[in-house]
Amino acid sequence: MKRILVAEDEKSIREFIVINLKRNGFEVVEADNGEKALQLYDEYKGEIDIALLDIMMPVVDGLEVCKQLRKKSSTLGIIILTAKTQEMDKVTGLLVGADDYVTKPFSPSELMARIDAIYRRVTLNKEFAAKSDKRDVIELGEFVLNLRSRSLTKNGKIIELTQVEFQIIEYFFAHPNVPLERNEILNHVWGNMYYGDEKVVDVNIRRLRMKLEDDPSTPKNLTTIWGVGYKWLA
Repeated sequence: MKRILVAEDEKSIREFIVINLKRNGFEVVEADNGEKALQLYDEYKGEIDIALLDIMMPVVDGLEVCKQLRKKSSTLGIIILTAKTQEMDKVTGLLVGADDYVTKPFSPSELMARIDAIYRRVTLNKEFAAKSDKRDVIELGEFVLNLRSRSLTKNGKIIELTQVEFQIIEYFFAHPNVPLERNEILNHVWGNMYYGDEKVVDVNIRRLRMKLEDDPSTPKNLTTIWGVGYKWLA
């Protein structure tokens, strides 16, 4: 069963979301504040596939919930709900571990497209985890990418990646020393039906640099190609 946690304090919005999710085959767990969302996640013991979090929630806000959930799981799909005026919150949400964001007001088709894209990543991770111990490995310098275990190490040390981050790195490792346009990365990771903008790519690159580079302000591996996009220097 596809299970999603919906944390939204406005009842009318939450009911609208829940109705559309159930119509599309999801089992929904509801929370009207951030504290309850965290409690419910723990109660289900990792059996929640996606968390949909409103930023402006009482008790514990959505950004803090996102941060805590990401600490609990690197494979959980996380989408934050923001208002048009919350531009910085979108960036902050992505930096603390969200996979994507949806801006209010949104249509049912937009919401479901974003959720379905995240769910495909969750399912892909489960499929890889269920496969045999045979390993497909890509080694580039001090980095080792294991496609079977969906893991990345640097000098033997595991680097915790979200599903989105792993897909980005996998794409770069498949094309070392090749400039990749933002739009190429966007289409590969988020799909060509993505409703958002290219900024989500830049924020995730920034987050990856913070995890991978010795000096994120002067990256040696994940470099910027001005006017084009990014390149992984092997």
